Amino acid sequence: MDNNILPKAWESLLSSSTFIPVIVKTIERFHDTSWHMEPNRHECFEMVYIKRGKAVFEIAGYPAEIGPNDIIIIKPNQPHKFIVKSESGCEFTVLSFKFINRFDGQYSDVSLENFLDFVSSKETGAFITLKVSQKNDIITLLNRILNERENPDIGSEFLNYLLVMELFVLISRALKMEWENSIKNKSPKLKELIQASVNYINNNYERDISLKDIARYVFLSTSYFTRAFKEEMGISPINYLLKVRVERAKELLRDTDNRISDIALSVGFSNQQRFNDIFKKYVKLTPLQYRKNVQVKKH
Repeated sequence: MDNNILPKAWESLLSSSTFIPVIVKTIERFHDTSWHMEPNRHECFEMVYIKRGKAVFEIAGYPAEIGPNDIIIIKPNQPHKFIVKSESGCEFTVLSFKFINRFDGQYSDVSLENFLDFVSSKETGAFITLKVSQKNDIITLLNRILNERENPDIGSEFLNYLLVMELFVLISRALKMEWENSIKNKSPKLKELIQASVNYINNNYERDISLKDIARYVFLSTSYFTRAFKEEMGISPINYLLKVRVERAKELLRDTDNRISDIALSVGFSNQQRFNDIFKKYVKLTPLQYRKNVQVKKH
């Protein structure tokens, strides 16, 4: 895409994304039960939408049964084959895509932030399945992308880019919702996720992390994650994060001569006043008062 001929507004939008989704290939096919496919693998993501009929994908040794209005996303370099099961045949659409670095033209296995977070998860294995309705926005977009790829009019390439961006945002939302629903009634799995989030906080408290960052780490919406975390830990995730920071600050105030402003920054606070306020809320003393008390007790 030649950025030099794009309107300024388009240039601005493009400049906000490092990796741009690129459709490598689109295929629309109909096959009956006599069709045979040898196992193969691809260097890009493959998204398959089943319009009608039933089939089985065998991906990295795992079978995945799919039917009408099912979507399956196969990760790069996964051996897979496709077997038609319905006597009336199977009609499907395949989208192969990669993400290209806007600055150096290099392809990447990473993608839009939410989509990347999910598909990079070990939880999802070699592929992801998603059930949608025929009138679903994802299917509407998929059809628009296919049509726009055949459109020679000016701006078509850029419009296709926008449609693909929107497609992946919708997919990531749908996947996150499906992921949440799958664990709501699985107490051990939920406990495991909350523990993973606790570990994430313990290992990253000194960084400028937010509630959204922590929830995203375990692929949950902020509202559901906050509720589940509080039920499990008896404290909100943000209050837990602040307590971890304060406890680490107490150690540094006791064991070092570091300036209070430096300690504030080292435990994740953006300024000393915010640090002072939070520290006093939890310890009932200012950082300076706490340090003096410790020094008195030592002597």
